Amino acid sequence: MFSALARPAGAVLRRSFSTSAQNNAKVAVLGASGGIGQPLALLLKNSPLVSRLTLYDIAHTPGVAADLSHIETRATVKGYLGPEQLPDCLKGCDVVVIPAGVPRKPGMTRDDLFNTNASIVATLSAACAQHCPEAMICVISNPVNSTIPIATEVFKKHGVYNPNKIFGVTTLDIVRANTFIAELKGLDPARVNVPVIGGHAGKTIIPLISQCTPKVDLPQDQLTAITGRIQEAGTEVVKAKAGAGSATLSMAYAGARFVFSLVDAMNGKEGVVECSFVKSQEAECAYFSTPLMLGKKGIEKNLGIGKISSFEEKMIAEAIPELKASIKKGEEFVKNMK
Repeated sequence: MFSALARPAGAVLRRSFSTSAQNNAKVAVLGASGGIGQPLALLLKNSPLVSRLTLYDIAHTPGVAADLSHIETRATVKGYLGPEQLPDCLKGCDVVVIPAGVPRKPGMTRDDLFNTNASIVATLSAACAQHCPEAMICVISNPVNSTIPIATEVFKKHGVYNPNKIFGVTTLDIVRANTFIAELKGLDPARVNVPVIGGHAGKTIIPLISQCTPKVDLPQDQLTAITGRIQEAGTEVVKAKAGAGSATLSMAYAGARFVFSLVDAMNGKEGVVECSFVKSQEAECAYFSTPLMLGKKGIEKNLGIGKISSFEEKMIAEAIPELKASIKKGEEFVKNMK
């Protein structure tokens, strides 16, 4: 958990931040004016880990950047508008976070976003491959099960692909699992950790409640119900917003949590583990989310699936065909690009 937000606000906002090389991450947010982009940029600006924040979008970024730049934290903030300014936004970046694209409306699946978001992610990935090929790439844009294969194939086309540096941000699934289990069991959510593996849509989201720390015992009916709630939590928010968008605030929190973990690991902190949808040999498909040990160069070690229950094994088996199809769809998209 990123503990900065667990402290009293004054302690975070007024602390004198050290300016060692350790706290000099240069982070870009692509899609910074959107529903996720703005709160994500705010959380990044509030972090002592970030020294430079560059914000890109096709509208409103100068205003968002001006607004954030008045906050009394160290990170410098600059907005970039439109494709011609994108290269300057990316130059020298250590981490690029991509929440760009369109959100779900009621009745839509994440896959319905494919046509619009696939080309957005392909275009932005190509710019990253050209202007910051060494950066860590964190993709939030849905459908993540397809957009990560897209980013990968684009990086391959440019000859700069590194499988340890491209991440599908599934952290919101873990955040939701921790929250829902904590509520059910009367625990402090900050102390609960449920690994969530597989993918980032519907039944490909596989919470490993058998591996939850602290250990929780749930009867099968409760286990089935809470698993279903975790898998459909995004739809819960889409319905509640009634056409006004999808999960943006919780997604921004989860995106920031993942970026802070990544930057901590890049700074040499040991034992940093996050789940993420990445190129993988842990299951019967080319990409799969599992707990990853993060390090200075991205993925240090894939920790794999571990010991699981028969209920969880069955969920994996059921998820594989859908994952394979989503992955193939992403790969084919890049193959057929002009």
